[in-house]
Amino acid sequence: MTLAPTDDAPFAFDNSYVRLPDRFFARLPPTPVAAPRLIKLNVALARELGLDPARLEAPDGVEILAGNRVAQGSEPIAQAYAGHQFGGFVPQLGDGRAVLLGEIIDSTGVRRDIQLKGSGPTPFSRRGDGRAALGPVLREYIVAEAMHALGVPTTRSLAAVLTGEYVFREEALPGAVLTRVAASHIRVGTFQYFAVRRDTEGIRELADHVIARHYPEAATASNPYRSLLDAVIARQAALVARWLAIGFIHGVMNTDNMSIAGETIDYGPCAFMDTYHPSTVYSSIDAQGRYAYANQPQIAQWNLARLTETLLPLLAETEAAQLEAGQAALTAFGGLFEAAYTRELRAKLGLMEERDGDLDLAHDLLDRMTKGEADFTLTFRDLADAAVDPTADAKVAGHFNDPAAFAEWASRWRARLAEEGGEPEARRQAMRRANPAFIPRNHLVEEAIVAAVRHQDFQPFEDLVAVLARPFDDQPGRERYTLPPRPEEVVRATFCGT
Repeated sequence: MTLAPTDDAPFAFDNSYVRLPDRFFARLPPTPVAAPRLIKLNVALARELGLDPARLEAPDGVEILAGNRVAQGSEPIAQAYAGHQFGGFVPQLGDGRAVLLGEIIDSTGVRRDIQLKGSGPTPFSRRGDGRAALGPVLREYIVAEAMHALGVPTTRSLAAVLTGEYVFREEALPGAVLTRVAASHIRVGTFQYFAVRRDTEGIRELADHVIARHYPEAATASNPYRSLLDAVIARQAALVARWLAIGFIHGVMNTDNMSIAGETIDYGPCAFMDTYHPSTVYSSIDAQGRYAYANQPQIAQWNLARLTETLLPLLAETEAAQLEAGQAALTAFGGLFEAAYTRELRAKLGLMEERDGDLDLAHDLLDRMTKGEADFTLTFRDLADAAVDPTADAKVAGHFNDPAAFAEWASRWRARLAEEGGEPEARRQAMRRANPAFIPRNHLVEEAIVAAVRHQDFQPFEDLVAVLARPFDDQPGRERYTLPPRPEEVVRATFCGT
């Protein structure tokens, strides 16, 4: 099938990445599919992007979202990048099953990428089919939108489309295409792609593009490239602190999965913890626990060290000065992360003022939760009620296999709350805004995927997406979505979509 541009396109593209040199990407259209059918359009996001949902839902719009039709103004490309995958460096990765359709300016004036994921093979596919199965597409749609509702910087899900074709993994599975929206798809691995080729000019052009697009304040700094590095490090420190605060585990924190824009990107075998334990791993491909929950801050810093290496030639004139500048930037990560994580924990505990010992108090609770096998989300959510009414302690303690372990900590926590006073109900409401009731629990995500893949029933998916759009609200009648899994529902491993 030959793809011809449509003259009545719903997207007003304004593409900047394609103005970079040709070695940054490969130009190619998405590969058409047999029988596209729209599963889900994110109407609210479409409107935020300045798009007309009705035009996207129309047959021509679905053809664009499936990759069967190239919209007017689209300049589809697959981006080149490299990356460290589980610590091992791969000099060429790139978009092996994704095509960037182009960029648009949203209703707030922010530039956003529109990308199709599962859109067919590219020069970077490494013998892969370039397709996506329905299950991983639904997982990314669910989790990305949940993360957005939870206040986490993230890529977004605009649409999911069935292809009418099967993809073959361990078995034949329905194929699908996800339309992903991102601040950009530039990664640490994008810089590594040019660094490994000793293409300093390519690094400079990429850095200048990133500054103009994401960090314009760096352009006027005395050292714009050092300012860029500092800004990326600060965003990543805050992002990972936020992940830990909601019990999120990315699962594959390779350098090609770390966004320069500071967004969470590439939802593969990601998961949210049920029972709290710092060494929790769900990803089936993370046998050594490299990307375990508690390892995420140090892995983020390791990835940022790889970014720093690529930028060294731009940081100073001499090698000694380059190393000094890079080390200084990296050293700041620890303090930035600890400050951000401490703020998150204070909010979760209802502590409005900064006091010495707050971090120790929070870590003591987490240690007790580990030993008590307490549910992460429900323990903190119910703590909001205990902040107002000590009789609610029993509900929190009920999440521990030894309720007495919570009681001793609670007495010290309540004494700490009394030190700063404040109106109890205001504290309770603030804690509820910091501690969600609803997260994408693994068994619920799995339930929605199984219903869709095995029975073509998308109602569980629709229901879950609707619940997760309001994670901090009480939702009467939807209490089952707050509950941890029963023993037979526990998901012990999550899987990558490739």
